[in-house]
Amino acid sequence: MNGKLAKVMNEQINKEIYSAFLYLAMSDWAMQKGLKGAAHWLYVQYLEEMIHGQNLYRYLQVRGDPVELAPIAKPEGAWNTLLDVFRHVLEHEKLVTASIANLANVSQDVRDHAASIFLEWYVTEQVEEEGNATDIIQRLQL
Repeated sequence: MNGKLAKVMNEQINKEIYSAFLYLAMSDWAMQKGLKGAAHWLYVQYLEEMIHGQNLYRYLQVRGDPVELAPIAKPEGAWNTLLDVFRHVLEHEKLVTASIANLANVSQDVRDHAASIFLEWYVTEQVEEEGNATDIIQRLQL
């Protein structure tokens, strides 16, 4: 695999695991506030983000490239309201969308068709992630 592509894939693994930890922190915040349904939804997102990172990890291994794990930043853990939590979710997912788009662009720039096909799922997933957060924000604003 092209070195630049392998580098941004490794960076994306870190971002996916950070995303998982952010959702885990949000889930705990919601649980501490007695918002069990929201806590469960956020916990499921934590699990999904871990899977996203693991899939990238395995893809690098299958392609014969080394995985370079980096420290995961500590996620924020304090919000005032559930609406604040989900506004943060949407803001974060937009950052992830931009990161995935960059990764897809690099795969196209280096003409790695297999990686481009692999990454199509991530591109589509981000549309769903932003849509889900937007829907929840709209409901909370009612």
